[in-house]
Amino acid sequence: MTAWGEHVADYLRLRRQLGFTLSWDEHLLGQFTAHLDTIGTRQLTTVVMIEWASLPRPDGGARVSRAAVRMTAVRSFAAYLHALDPAHEVPPRGVFSHQARRSTPYIYTPAEVTALLHAARELRRFERSRIYPIVFGLLAATGMRVGEFLALDTDEVDLDAGVITVSRGKSRDPRLVPIHATVTESLSCYASWRDRRDVMVVDGRMPFFTDHLGRRLTRFTTEYAFQRVRQTAGLTADGIRPRMHDLRHTFAVTTLLGWYRAGADVAGLLPRLSTYLGHTNPANTYWYLTAIPELLAHAARMLQAAPQNVKEARS
Repeated sequence: MTAWGEHVADYLRLRRQLGFTLSWDEHLLGQFTAHLDTIGTRQLTTVVMIEWASLPRPDGGARVSRAAVRMTAVRSFAAYLHALDPAHEVPPRGVFSHQARRSTPYIYTPAEVTALLHAARELRRFERSRIYPIVFGLLAATGMRVGEFLALDTDEVDLDAGVITVSRGKSRDPRLVPIHATVTESLSCYASWRDRRDVMVVDGRMPFFTDHLGRRLTRFTTEYAFQRVRQTAGLTADGIRPRMHDLRHTFAVTTLLGWYRAGADVAGLLPRLSTYLGHTNPANTYWYLTAIPELLAHAARMLQAAPQNVKEARS
């Protein structure tokens, strides 16, 4: 490990002790420090960070947003180093500022989810066919965030009670995620396979999801596996590339649609969905009503029926 690599390891260890996951930051900082080693610099400068962050993607797309994400990761790392040695510079905020917007999610059909899981079972090498059907199935069945399942430890998955404890979620507030009996059964089979290997324990934590060598799954390898699975399943149409995170959106939308179709009190049930998904702001859950046309149509019909229901009740 180079000196830059040691600095990154210390930085990540410190921030993870504070509850941050930083899986993607670790990937980006690995690329950044490799660049620093290549150019042979021993000091972080704003110019070097801007030059690296603005390097174009191989396909030439999403340059501004990509640069902003890269700069966010290296700026935080630079602030850490600056506290140790003021010679390291910290770039000003907003160098690659761009207007944040929420992309309309891709909502998988049940057939498409089935196709994804089938393609995951066809993965070859490194026993990925035993790992990723369970991973992608869990995401589809619970709507968990990618970072949340990657951070799960074995003691946070209670297979007897059928409950997962998410203690390192985006909101940092622990929450309980009940799981269906079929999900529990699949996780139990996976756990039996995993336990036949030497699981790598780091800082006293034993990961629930590991690769074939017993190491905690990383976001990079999981994203790579998903892209392979997505391509095999044929889920690329009209330039749309469904994301792994869209399985979370699909779970939320499917739940809401089920409530509307059943005539349930969606407004009363929404806080439950917000809690289950780990949304600290209910607006993040309400956003699905306007993001998906069918949901908005159901909401509109209920609003139109409301005055008539009130009138009938009064009479």
